[in-house]
Amino acid sequence: MGHGHGHTHGSNKKVLLISFIIITLYMVIEAIGGLLTNSLALLADAGHMLSDAISLGIALIAFKFGEKAANYSKTYGYKRFEILAAVLNGVTLIIIAIFIFYEAIERFQHPPEVASTGMLIIASIGLVVNIVVAWIMMRGGDVEENLNMRGAYLHVISDMLGSIGAIIAALLIMFLGWGWADPLASVIVAALVLRSGYHVTKSGLHVLMEGTPKNVDVEKVIQIILNTEGIHDVHDLHIWSITSGLNSLSCHAVVDDQLTIAESEQMLRQIEHDLEHQNIHHMTIQLETSAHLHDNSILCQIEGDAPGHHHHHH
Repeated sequence: MGHGHGHTHGSNKKVLLISFIIITLYMVIEAIGGLLTNSLALLADAGHMLSDAISLGIALIAFKFGEKAANYSKTYGYKRFEILAAVLNGVTLIIIAIFIFYEAIERFQHPPEVASTGMLIIASIGLVVNIVVAWIMMRGGDVEENLNMRGAYLHVISDMLGSIGAIIAALLIMFLGWGWADPLASVIVAALVLRSGYHVTKSGLHVLMEGTPKNVDVEKVIQIILNTEGIHDVHDLHIWSITSGLNSLSCHAVVDDQLTIAESEQMLRQIEHDLEHQNIHHMTIQLETSAHLHDNSILCQIEGDAPGHHHHHH
């Protein structure tokens, strides 16, 4: 996106705030509407809206915290908070979905009376609200690059499906008297909620476990480093995400003994430049000569043993 990072950051935050307020307000209306009209589909959609509100709230707080600079006690700043919050969000969604499934089973056996006209009106307004929010996000936010924004946007899109489900169910009840359409719609929405909860939790945990980022090809990264002139070998390689869209790499590289400091600087710059294209945003490489390696080789072989073993070899 042509303009600098600062601009998108600010507009992302504004878009999120507006979206958050609209969705939170409508969620409350829809939940009350669900109780009044006795529609589980509306309640399910409100649950889905809640998940939206939570993810928008998280994205907002993450932007807020992300601005707090790194300090000595938290050298990554607060960027990890975003990931923790996402995992919590995911777990909440899973719980909501299970609750709706449980309720729906009850209702399939004894479909209750649903005030279908009220249900239709509320679901229709819900659809409009979602379309408006999605449009605001598309126009003002960075839904392609920023994982936070993208997550929030996808939530809103799947939320539309929830509203459409409730609208169809209301029509079926009104015209065909199919009482089971309401629990059916709620089950479909619950499945959507469950799915997004599962994905959010899984990708959040992957980051917390220091898993390799999805957008990094490890083989290729190693090849690039090894192909650099002057580098013989690479070991102790780690690649991880600090937060979404910020990947780090660290490794030890064995280099020519004759390399001058200037040459090795030049070499590291070259690697840094090459790895930018591989989605590595930050790298730390420790250079060693092969002589250094031979001293250490015995330690490397038995690192796997019980701690304290290798001292007997000297």
